[in-house]
Amino acid sequence: MGNKQGIIAHVETAEKTGVCNLTNRKLEEFPRDLERISRTLRNLDLSANRLSSIPATISMFSMLKSLNCDSNKIEQVSDELYTLKRLETLNLAGNRINTIPPTIGALSALRTLNLSGNQIDTFPMGLTQCRHLDSVNLSQNRMSNVPQGIENLQAMELNLNQNQLSALDKSIAKCSRLKVLRLEENCLDIESFPSAVLKDSNISLLALEGNLFTMKQFADLSGYETYMERYTATKKKML
Repeated sequence: MGNKQGIIAHVETAEKTGVCNLTNRKLEEFPRDLERISRTLRNLDLSANRLSSIPATISMFSMLKSLNCDSNKIEQVSDELYTLKRLETLNLAGNRINTIPPTIGALSALRTLNLSGNQIDTFPMGLTQCRHLDSVNLSQNRMSNVPQGIENLQAMELNLNQNQLSALDKSIAKCSRLKVLRLEENCLDIESFPSAVLKDSNISLLALEGNLFTMKQFADLSGYETYMERYTATKKKML
């Protein structure tokens, strides 16, 4: 009863503020009490609970800009989540999600996405439809390749650290806004690293430690000098 009363108190406050923090409340399901503020809630934090799913009722929260469900037990995400046209920040890190459907591309306002620490084995190509993406974190998953057709991804930073990547399609070099690409602790060998990423991309920071090649081998690749020019120019701007 105490936990229930605590939730109601948070909901009453959120009615005025548009912000609701229910982190670390031992919740096992999405709180139905939130439905009464579904038309006004802008920021919802349900991190560090025991949720196993995000239900279809999430579609009621049409004003939601930020949803944090980090560190739960989520396996199922209703497609209704991807109807939230105002959602800018989505954090589903540290769950048990194994696939992201193409419908994620309908999140037209999405800017920041964190799906790290899940069980995703296929790159979510629906992300190439999200026109305002800035940052995508897919680290600590189970992906084995970055496939063809990724050139429309609009993210400025893509984190693929600690996956099982053994192949990286050269189309990633055509991602016009991509500046930071993190590929640490994967299974890439030097032959599978496309030189187009060095010669023809806008990427100015590559994180590559922990793959199946040495940094000396990397420095011998065609286009390395071109990449280093971008890297150095970016560092100077930051000083």
